[in-house]
Amino acid sequence: MSPRKIGVVVLGGALVLVGVAGLVLPGPGLLLILAGLLVLGTEFEWAAAKVDWVRDQALRAAAEGVETWARIALSTLSALAVVAAGVVWSWDPTIPEFWILGPRLPFAGYGTGAPIIVGGLIALILLGYSIWRFRYRGDSPPSERRLAARQGA
Repeated sequence: MSPRKIGVVVLGGALVLVGVAGLVLPGPGLLLILAGLLVLGTEFEWAAAKVDWVRDQALRAAAEGVETWARIALSTLSALAVVAAGVVWSWDPTIPEFWILGPRLPFAGYGTGAPIIVGGLIALILLGYSIWRFRYRGDSPPSERRLAARQGA
């Protein structure tokens, strides 16, 4: 296996794994999965074939996330809460001791807080883009039929 292919596998695989974690943790999960598949797609045909399907899923999720003002408000508050948590984590405050936690936050400091803040800011930027694209510009998300056709690809 060539060094280039090893690099593609390591980078693309890492992006996909972090993206999967980002689906349940604060972070742009589908965006990272898409980035990982784009990297893997430079060497593997199976990954290139899934790029369009993941892109369509991400666009559909973005459109659904800005369908109502309540969703937009909740998403905005959630992203701001993530940024605030990152700031608190960066400051490494003393917290009340509870079970195995305290008196310091685990892994506290700028090394942990900065990526949390960046994740929240990315969420706000993506939210703004989704509002612009699907509410003001009026783009339509990919249809169910298109998603089903691409999933079989």
